[in-house]
Amino acid sequence: MSTPLVELRDVTRSFPGPPEVQALKGINLTVHDGDYVSIVGPSGSGKSTMLNILGLLDRPSVGEYRLAGHLTGALDEDTRAAVRAQRIGFVFQAFHLMPRRSVLENVMMPMLYSGTPRDEREDRARQALERVGLGHRLGFLPGTLSGGERQRVAVARAVVTRPSLLLADEPTGNLDGVTSTDVMELFEELVSDGLALVIITHDAAVARRAPRSVGIADGRVTSAP
Repeated sequence: MSTPLVELRDVTRSFPGPPEVQALKGINLTVHDGDYVSIVGPSGSGKSTMLNILGLLDRPSVGEYRLAGHLTGALDEDTRAAVRAQRIGFVFQAFHLMPRRSVLENVMMPMLYSGTPRDEREDRARQALERVGLGHRLGFLPGTLSGGERQRVAVARAVVTRPSLLLADEPTGNLDGVTSTDVMELFEELVSDGLALVIITHDAAVARRAPRSVGIADGRVTSAP
């Protein structure tokens, strides 16, 4: 069996009190290249804490997180930021696009931090936007786009650095039903190319699209990971 891309082993994340709060309690999770996993649970269940740990935005209090076989706990902040820029893409509910930058400039931005050679950045951003069906919107400002188009820009920005892992946090939360389906189909095309996708959601319809769904409640996994 190949080395897992993501491996959480007995991960607990506590926040000091009083009283101390355990947002995650003994979580185990394994994700391989090309896996498509939904993590589903109600608000306050620990989903966002898990996403922050998977994305190297936070650290476990107890337990370990291996990314591509490498222990991440001992990495300093600069190394964590570099690994995050090179290996992990993020898509959020609130698109987080820069309003005064064009669509093309928004998508080029992560490559400033990922080590992509300067002379490759524009071509790669154009290719990513073509991939999400927005090759005709390069010079537009985000505020002139529909919600679905803005989320497609966010997806292009997340994958332009060619990450191994894409983390999506409630990515359809601001979209109508038809547009949500379009965006989910786009994610599924990316998975078919070998990208690992973890979607955090409280939407059962979104969760069901994934071949594997992990339930979480009160900081614990409630269905087999």
